[in-house]
Amino acid sequence: MKLQIYLSGEIHSDWREELINEAERLLLPVEFLTPVLNHDASDEVGIKILGEEDNNFWKDHKAAKINAIRIKNSIEKADIVVVKFGDKYRQWNAAFDAGYAAALGKSYIVVHPAEFTHALKEVDAQAMAVAEDVSQVLKILEYITLPE
Repeated sequence: MKLQIYLSGEIHSDWREELINEAERLLLPVEFLTPVLNHDASDEVGIKILGEEDNNFWKDHKAAKINAIRIKNSIEKADIVVVKFGDKYRQWNAAFDAGYAAALGKSYIVVHPAEFTHALKEVDAQAMAVAEDVSQVLKILEYITLPE
């Protein structure tokens, strides 16, 4: 049986691709779920499907609701949630995803640089592991999928 891993968080680097490629190379019994990774497609989905908006609040609201369908279902399906906080932008959505995973009793792994430790202390406190980079996440996945 393959573990379902949801990859939440920053979308401005190739961390997901790096993790997925290495997991495949190592033949780990895992499958990955992701949000929509095309930033423009994610931001524009609401108005593209449901119609234009004059107010940016409603434009974002439409997009957030449609994106939440995928995100919510992916977190609920996941055995493990990996939440990465990047240093370029604040990822409020990633903190929300971590909270949702915690509320569902899901195991989650947080990834962030050491300098974010204080700001993310509550998120870190509920995590099963706090990693500083994707290579540490990969080692965790490798360990937990070792054959018995």
